[in-house]
Amino acid sequence: MRSSQSNELMLGSLAAIGAYFLWGILPAYWKLIDGAGAEEVLAQRIIWSFVFMLIIILITKNTVHLINDIKQLFAKPIKLLTIIAASLLITLNWYIFIWAVEHGHVVQSSLGYYINPLISVLLGIVFLKEKLSMWQMVSFITALIGVVLMTVQTGTFPWISLGLALTFGLYGLLKKTVRLRAMTGLTIETFIVTPVALLYLAFFDAHADRLFSFSDPTLTLLLIGAGVVTAVPLLLFAAGANRISLTMVGFFQYIAPTLMLILGTLFYHEPFDRHNLLSFILIWLSLILYAFSRSKWLVGIEDKIFHRKHSPYPNEKCRSQ
Repeated sequence: MRSSQSNELMLGSLAAIGAYFLWGILPAYWKLIDGAGAEEVLAQRIIWSFVFMLIIILITKNTVHLINDIKQLFAKPIKLLTIIAASLLITLNWYIFIWAVEHGHVVQSSLGYYINPLISVLLGIVFLKEKLSMWQMVSFITALIGVVLMTVQTGTFPWISLGLALTFGLYGLLKKTVRLRAMTGLTIETFIVTPVALLYLAFFDAHADRLFSFSDPTLTLLLIGAGVVTAVPLLLFAAGANRISLTMVGFFQYIAPTLMLILGTLFYHEPFDRHNLLSFILIWLSLILYAFSRSKWLVGIEDKIFHRKHSPYPNEKCRSQ
């Protein structure tokens, strides 16, 4: 029994690490697609993601689940509207990311995914009436100072970072309310925006015939592969999240922005001066505080500050355990 649990934990950890690793090196893939604009790449990504997910649904015999989820959405119009909004948000997130990579903003993209968990916390407070502990509040303020400092020092509002964090945070919030299966959810989301992508390629993209002319077979294969590189990490993530704790998932998620930061600074030689470093240090500090905000040590300090005899989090396991 214990051996079986250990195997599940190992498989889950490897799957989650694999997902975040692939997300972390995704900028390198978009850099390879030279000669296609962000709009075309986005349209191709949507279409081929839908095609790839449909193939996966058929191979894994999840057609019944897909049909049931679609029926569930149409039975409750509010859920249908929610998943449409979610599909538009993730499409906008994809576009910002692709555009940022093409225009040499991989470092800003990494910052966006570092602060995404903190944006999710803020959305939880506003929309789900969740409460923050003292250390979580300190964590959020520390991250905010880091973002403000970067804005002041560079003289440019970090719209890429905040855009990525907000769109993905809102996407996660909406997905939480709909509660679809990971596999069928992505299939439905890409299906919703696929007609728009097809219309764009048909009427607004001058290079839409490249998939049929095969004048540049390498570019053609890379555009088709955009669906694979979109779906595979999501499938790995779903497999990992079902086998390991939320705490472990939260720990692994920083693999992706760290790899993006390394790619941006070391491989693509994007500027990263002491002002950027100070901002990132504040962000990293805020993430550490947030990760350990429920540890016995920090909760004990909080209790002493507020002269509490009992912890306000009796039903939560300490993150340090």
